[in-house]
Amino acid sequence: MEEDIQAIQRATEVASEYVVAYGFQFIGALIILFIGWKVANWLSNLVLSLCVTRKLDITLSKFFASVTKIIVLVFVGIIALGKFGITITPFIAALGALVFGSTFALQGPIGNYGAGLTIILTRSFVVGNTIRVQGVVGIVREIKLAHTQIINEDGEVITIPNNSVIGEVLVNSFSCLIVEKEIGIRYHDDPAAVIDVILSAIASVEDVTNDPKPQVGIDRFEDNSTRIGIRYWVPTEIYFETMYATNLEIFNALKRNGIEVASPRQLVELSQTEA
Repeated sequence: MEEDIQAIQRATEVASEYVVAYGFQFIGALIILFIGWKVANWLSNLVLSLCVTRKLDITLSKFFASVTKIIVLVFVGIIALGKFGITITPFIAALGALVFGSTFALQGPIGNYGAGLTIILTRSFVVGNTIRVQGVVGIVREIKLAHTQIINEDGEVITIPNNSVIGEVLVNSFSCLIVEKEIGIRYHDDPAAVIDVILSAIASVEDVTNDPKPQVGIDRFEDNSTRIGIRYWVPTEIYFETMYATNLEIFNALKRNGIEVASPRQLVELSQTEA
């Protein structure tokens, strides 16, 4: 019984010494972390506000704000560790070894972050642009370090790893997509008159953009028809809706003016087999 009491007394003494030796340091470290977190958030919001005020791209603004917050928190963490007499040299060495090893095991994810940083800094596209990459088309909704999100006309959100964007052929048409069509007219129809009719029909559709202007002209000549090429630009978010409406306007305009669309001619070869 007496031994148990002595053991409890020793444990109490050790705990008391620990509290006296490290209690204030622990409380001080918590206070430093709390104040540092508040300061990091305040500076991050300040940087974001300054970037937005100067009309900097929103993705780049968020990146600068995040970097500012991380830098402040790193310094605060170093100061808090110093309250316990802990040096950061071993941590830096361990972190370097961890990063070196993870570059081999996590080449895909790490590559995405590197590609995301490249996209943000080079600004090959920004939020609101219309891009075509990896066979998908949509409006850029958000750019993050790991991935880029685009949204198509159907409201589907498509997430593309940034590693799949860098190094691929990227088409940035900004806010619009091009519509390219062609029709055939008979040789006795006046191409200039047909072009005027089509341009007027396209102009009657409100959502077709006029910058750049629609283009209509003779594309090529075939055996039974003159092929008229049609190019115009429409907002990405209503691409199909506008294209279908324009097709109908062109069809009705040609019909009203007595212009027939030439039917494609098929050549059929008949071979006679000798008995």
